Amino acid sequence: MKSTLKICNMKTLRDVSIVRNSIARNEGVVACQLNREKGEVEIVYDNYLLDINIVIEDLEELGFNVV
Repeated sequence: MKSTLKICNMKTLRDVSIVRNSIARNEGVVACQLNREKGEVEIVYDNYLLDINIVIEDLEELGFNVV
């Protein structure tokens, strides 16, 4: 499955690194592509192993606003 998340406050390269590491920790993530300028993350994952809401919750716990 493929999902695109909008992250409003992903501004710096450090933010990109934090978001990428948080997403990569989840079992079932196949790939992720981040676009800092647009504030978007495109995630390809196995929906049998991962619920996208868990990824969203993890990012929000780190202080990011996910739309």
